[in-house]
Order: sequence, then structure tokens, then C-alpha cells
Amino acid sequence: MLDQTQHLRPIGKLFFTVRLQDRHSNLLVQEIERLRHATRKTLNAMPFEIDEIVVLPAAIHTIWTLPEGDADFSKRWRMLKSQFSRGLPAVEVGGPSDFKPYNKGIWQRRFWEYHLRDDEDLEAHRQMIHFAPVQAGLVKRPEDWPHSSIHRAVRLGRGPFVSRVGENPRAFLRAG
Repeated sequence: MLDQTQHLRPIGKLFFTVRLQDRHSNLLVQEIERLRHATRKTLNAMPFEIDEIVVLPAAIHTIWTLPEGDADFSKRWRMLKSQFSRGLPAVEVGGPSDFKPYNKGIWQRRFWEYHLRDDEDLEAHRQMIHFAPVQAGLVKRPEDWPHSSIHRAVRLGRGPFVSRVGENPRAFLRAG
């Protein structure tokens, strides 16, 4: 008998959205080398695989695969954010009650995480990542954004699917 709950089980990959406190900032692309360095340091200290990523001016969308038996993604994000923020000036946030010695006000305190359920879910989120710069009005085509894993996906023959969905990334979610 077919297991009806199979499609609800996570496949070991997580989708994240992490944002800067100031949604109008361009700090992430302005400091892309600092972000790359922080990511490398985090990967060296606590390995994981970055399946897909796009860095927008004030947000990161990414899919990670964590090592077997190590699900501590919060610790990885804490380290990555901390490494990135080191050496940057603190940003004014709210009132005195918002001040924490470890928080420079650069990042939103929380992030959004979602456990991908199956290959179809993974592919939909890959396309969402690839088309994020288009949706944000930064470029006309996903391949035109320099801070995206779409370039690797194209080399591997996994995207973009513009011929299927035109310029509308949401159409991919309905296609098929």
C-alpha cells in the first residue's frame, strides 16, 4: 500500500530567508566579499552544503543541506551573521530596550526556515531563488544577477526555465 504521508516527510534540505534590519539597505551586495568570507569561515567551522543561494541587497534566500546528525542551523546562522557584522559600525535600532551588546542592529533577529518535503518542493524553491532578483526589479532575467547560484545551475543544465515560464517565476509553481 502506498504511504500517503511520504510526501510530507522532509528530504533533509532547508530553505531560509534571512533579512537585514533595514529592508532598503544594499549592504549585502555592497559588502559581498565580507559575506563570502563570513560564509567560508562558517562552512569551515560547521560544515554544510549550500545547494542554492541568491544574495539580494538586503536579503539572502538559500537552500542548505546539513550533515547527517547535525541539525543546528541556528548556530550556523548566528556565526555567519556575527562574522559578517564584525568590523561594521552599529546601526541605530529602536530604543534602548532594543540594544543588546551582541546585536549591532544589522540583521533582523529572526530568520525564516522551511523544511523541503520532496523533489518537487525543492525545484519550486530553486526557481523561487533564481527568480528573486527579477521579482525584486533588480534585473530582467535571472542570469543577469551576479550574486546567485543560477550560474552554477545553468552550467549543470538545471535552469533557468525561462522557456517554460517566460518572465513569470510564479508560473513555474503552476506549470507541470
